[in-house]
Amino acid sequence: MNLEKSEKMESNFVDYVKIYCRSGKGGRGSMHLRHVKYNPNGGPDGGDGGKGGSIILRGNHNYWTLLHLKYERHIFAEHGGNGGKDKCHGTDGKDVYIDVPCGTVVYDAETGKYVCDITYDGQEIVLLKGGRGGLGNFQFRTATNQAPRYAQPGEPMQEMTIILELKLLADVGLVGFPNAGKSTLLSSLSNARPKIANYPFTTMEPSLGIVGYRDNKSFVMADIPGIIEGAAEGKGLGLRFLRHIERNSLLLFMVPSDTDDIKREYEILLNELRQFNPDMLDKHRVLAITKCDLLDEELIEMLRETLPDDLPCVFISAVANKGLDELKDVLWRELNAESNKLAAVMAEDTLVHRDKDMTRFAEELADEGEDEDIEYVDEDDIEDIENYEDFEYEED
Repeated sequence: MNLEKSEKMESNFVDYVKIYCRSGKGGRGSMHLRHVKYNPNGGPDGGDGGKGGSIILRGNHNYWTLLHLKYERHIFAEHGGNGGKDKCHGTDGKDVYIDVPCGTVVYDAETGKYVCDITYDGQEIVLLKGGRGGLGNFQFRTATNQAPRYAQPGEPMQEMTIILELKLLADVGLVGFPNAGKSTLLSSLSNARPKIANYPFTTMEPSLGIVGYRDNKSFVMADIPGIIEGAAEGKGLGLRFLRHIERNSLLLFMVPSDTDDIKREYEILLNELRQFNPDMLDKHRVLAITKCDLLDEELIEMLRETLPDDLPCVFISAVANKGLDELKDVLWRELNAESNKLAAVMAEDTLVHRDKDMTRFAEELADEGEDEDIEYVDEDDIEDIENYEDFEYEED
C-alpha cells in the first residue's frame, strides 16, 4: 500500500480531483436621486448591478490528464459590480473556464449525484451560473411613482464541491489479471512504453497507445492495471481504474496460456466487470490467449476446444510477434462491425452515468487522497445588514 501511494504521488497521471467552485454574485442596483443645480426635478438615476461571473467547463483535446487541476482546489468567478449614479451599469464579473480533457465526468462531492459529462473538444457546459445584477431605482420609475426609493439586490452566488473523474477515450480496452501480458502487447503494437516487469501490479496507471493498421489506418488501445478476483470488494487495486474502459468500443480480455482453466479466469474477469457496471457486458469482446510462443499447433487445438464459443479467440505471443497481425485483423473487424457502430452512435447521446454509491464514496475519496475538507468562506460573502445604498445628492 505504501508503494502504491508513493508511485501515485510521483506519477503525472491524475484522473481524479476534488474542487470547490463558486460563481459570482450579482451586483446590487443603485438607489440614487439626482439633484443638481438648475434642475430640481432630476429624478431617479440609479444604475443596474452587473452580472456575476459563471463557472464554465470546456473540453480541451490538448489535455490528457487532470494534472493541471491537482493543486487548484478553489475556483472563484468574479462578483458583479454595483450600479452607480447617472445610470451607470455595474461591471459584469468575468467568467472562469475550466479546461478538462475529453471524457471527464463531473459528480457532486456532497451527494454523489452525476452532474455533467464533457465528451468532445470545445464543448462548453455552464456548471455554476453567475447571479443576475439587481435593477436600479431608475427602472422602477412610473407616472405615479416618480421618485422610487428602492432598488433590487443582486442574485446570490452558487457554490458546489465537485469531483472531476477522467474516463479515457479509446477504441480497445485491455482487461486481464496482473502479469497477463497487457503492457507487453501494448508496447509491441504501438509506440507506448509502459512499465514492464516480472511481478504483479507492475502497471500502476492507465496507458494509451495508437496501433497502426493497414492502409494508414489506426485505432487507440488502452491498458489499465490488472484486476483480481474480489476486486469489487477492494482487493488488489480495486476497480478504480475500470472507469477508463467504460467508454471503449471493444474489450480485449487477455488470459495467459499457462493458466489452469482459461475459461474460468475469463468468467472471473467478466463477473468483476458485471459488479462494477453491468452495461459493460453489452460491449463487443475478444479473448486473446497470451504467451503462446512455446505452444505447438496440436496443443493450441486442444486448448481451443475449452474456450468460450460466444466470442472470437486469438492465440498470440507479443514477445515472439506471433499472432499479432491476426489479432489486429480481428480487432479491426469487430470495431467496424455494424452492431458495434450502431451501439457507438447510440451511446454518443444516451451514455448513462450512475450516481456514486455513497456507502463507499468516503473510502473512494480517501483512496484518491481527496478526503480533506476544502470548504471556503470569504469575508466578502458575509451580507451586510444594510442592503441598500444611502441616499446621495449631487450638487454641481
